[in-house]
Amino acid sequence: MSPVRALLALGRHDAAISDLGFIGMVVGEKADARSYIRSVLGPVHDYDALRRTELTETLEAYFASHMNLDRTKERLQIHVNTVSQRLERIGTLLGDGWQAPDTALEIQLALRLNKIIDDAPADRG
Repeated sequence: MSPVRALLALGRHDAAISDLGFIGMVVGEKADARSYIRSVLGPVHDYDALRRTELTETLEAYFASHMNLDRTKERLQIHVNTVSQRLERIGTLLGDGWQAPDTALEIQLALRLNKIIDDAPADRG
């Protein structure tokens, strides 16, 4: 499917390919996973790098725990208030609606791609 057809199928007549999120990466001419990850998780990664926090890890645990605070705190072995504070910070960084289904899907895909890229052996070619 062409990117233009994907936009039209999604009812996005006035959007750019970059507005398609993961669909744009899949149907676009060049798949650029790193740019996609950056577009979705950039503020969280930057915050983690600058302040040595674990917001990315918190996001991974939160989604792996089906967005349940108690399960997330158990997975991370931290207090539930710490989980709530981290999620509030994530909300500030990613914007309102980050937990909405479409946005949450984008975040989860970016987290998985990030893990795959990080865990892949270095390209020696």
